Amino acid sequence: MWTINSERILADNCGLRMIGLDKAREERKLSHITHTIEMAAGPRSAGWEDVHLVHQALLQFDQEELDASAVLFNKKLELPLVINAMTGGADGLEKINASLARAAKETGVGMAVGSQTAGIYNRRVRHTYEIVRQINPDGLILANTGALVNPECAQEAVEMLKADALQLHLNGVQELLMAEGDRDFNRLEENIGQVVENIDVPVIVKEVGFGISGETAARLSKLGVQAIDIGGAGGTNFAGIELARNPRPGLEYLLNWGISAACSLLEVKSLRLPFTIMASGGITNSLEMMKALAMGADATGIAGVFLKILLQDGEEALINKIESMKDELKILMMITGAKAAAGISKIPFVITGFTREWCEQRLPIKEVRR
Repeated sequence: MWTINSERILADNCGLRMIGLDKAREERKLSHITHTIEMAAGPRSAGWEDVHLVHQALLQFDQEELDASAVLFNKKLELPLVINAMTGGADGLEKINASLARAAKETGVGMAVGSQTAGIYNRRVRHTYEIVRQINPDGLILANTGALVNPECAQEAVEMLKADALQLHLNGVQELLMAEGDRDFNRLEENIGQVVENIDVPVIVKEVGFGISGETAARLSKLGVQAIDIGGAGGTNFAGIELARNPRPGLEYLLNWGISAACSLLEVKSLRLPFTIMASGGITNSLEMMKALAMGADATGIAGVFLKILLQDGEEALINKIESMKDELKILMMITGAKAAAGISKIPFVITGFTREWCEQRLPIKEVRR
């Protein structure tokens, strides 16, 4: 079992931020980790249980010939999977990012770091992010900043990791619930457009657990965004985390806010725009990964589940979990008729329950069915 020491040693940060603000930011980073491992996912369902893959009894392949690999942002992955954005930005958190980086390198999957705002404004904590590229020099690494960060700072985040792509996260619900959060989003769309125009790697716009609607995806497309991580409801709940940090009686209904991961994926995919789509939100196993890929995701992201495995059972257990997912995905490919990961999007599936009801009201169901 890992322990996190919340005692901070403050140092000069080149005058870019007041020490007190840096201390608060670091304590928040540590608090987010603590709440993530203590809180259950949800309570809203991610919707994966409403998606049913169709069994194909007449098997066609030799399992040894199956190819579960994928190419994402010009990097080959052994599995269409990214260890999604979690942490960095406070002393001690480099240990977590180092273990995640070793697991990603060992298993051949991608990795994103948590928000690098702390590292942009405080050089003393940059090592908590930089360790990832040092450990995994050739792997797929995604940088991460808030969507209100200016293009110069966004580029700095990319250079900090020699990143292959940049996640710009949308976390409006979280910010509004944070006592110290942003309240002014007037320039949000304009800023995203400027980052996309000026950054020298692909930009992924990512929600942090409340989903991306079809309307939002269409607006992002007009801004030049070509990649989306839906970050749907059903996984780590940042409304719950922030309400635990800063109780707000009367806002408990936001625990159930958002678009489920399955519904969000279907909304974005139904637009038929040339997005690279990462599916995240409540994915906990290879079956849910397979469902997301069948529904049209190019890759999947998992965060909270992997963090809990790492902190509770250790790095080797996390590596074993990801390796097991590779084997399990190939079994699912065999019994659904997909010889390669790239062909999973062509297998049939059925939508039932709340997810079907959502689609019937929000989308012509023929747009999301085979």
